[in-house]
Amino acid sequence: MQIEQTSLPGVVILTPVRHGDARGFFSESWNRQRMIEAGLDIDFVQDNHSLSARVGTIRGLHYQAPPHAQAKLVRCGKGKLFDVAVDIRKGSPTYGQWTGVELSFENGRQLLIPAGFLHGFVTLEPDTEIVYKCSDYYAPECDGGVLWSSCGIDWPFTGEPLLSDKDRKAVPLADFTSPFSFEA
Repeated sequence: MQIEQTSLPGVVILTPVRHGDARGFFSESWNRQRMIEAGLDIDFVQDNHSLSARVGTIRGLHYQAPPHAQAKLVRCGKGKLFDVAVDIRKGSPTYGQWTGVELSFENGRQLLIPAGFLHGFVTLEPDTEIVYKCSDYYAPECDGGVLWSSCGIDWPFTGEPLLSDKDRKAVPLADFTSPFSFEA
């Protein structure tokens, strides 16, 4: 597995090796022991899968607050998307900064997003599927979001995005009070 650091400490890009032949390929997308050896000790407890039918669909920017904060390992099962993480840990030297990476079925890349970061994505192809692991169970009382357009993200699409009502009404980053604190 190839591990690449991003501009945000803790947010990493994982690219599993694909073993291919005439039938297609096999890839080990997660191996707890190998990740622990690489310093990534996360106990994932839930897998999620969503489909976005239209190009320009934005889901995010979401977080789950303590005591049910979630780290996420995100990959694209079909299609192509631009995946984003934004640091929202109070006191962090990178607070409010973002990083993004194109994830596709073809490139096989994954983005590991620790707790304390917003997560969101925009679809770049029709019928794009996102599959991700979470380190805690979904807790509706801890669910929150920040307005997708308020973090200075250079979203790689034009036109009006397709948003849920929840995402359209989310608070801008400038008005957001984070439940996360930076720990050096």
